[in-house]
Amino acid sequence: QVQLVESGGGLVQAGDSLRLSCTAAERTFSLYTMGWFRQAPGKERELVARISMSGARRYYEDSVSGRFTISRDNAKSTVYLHMNSLKTEDTAVYYCAASYGGRPNPARVSEFDYWGQGTQVTVSS
Repeated sequence: QVQLVESGGGLVQAGDSLRLSCTAAERTFSLYTMGWFRQAPGKERELVARISMSGARRYYEDSVSGRFTISRDNAKSTVYLHMNSLKTEDTAVYYCAASYGGRPNPARVSEFDYWGQGTQVTVSS
């Protein structure tokens, strides 16, 4: 069982920046592809960013491309989501998730094995 703990959410204004962190209590963190999902009220949980085990490959959902940056520090077992130029439509609960390294390019909720508890991000106009 991999425990993931997120932090960094909060209430910000449109245009502001925020950094989310997710730390794993797992010494084999580098064996997991990591993703950040978000879920807004009444909507399905969606993948917004993903980073490969080494950090060499990254994926971004179209609406956040150019504004969000995913990174990881395997020595600290931590993945980050830097969010710039936040918009009201970015308001959601953000979850980090871990997918065991054997899966190529996981994108669906079912392809991730472990989840954090979620952190609320609210962007006001």
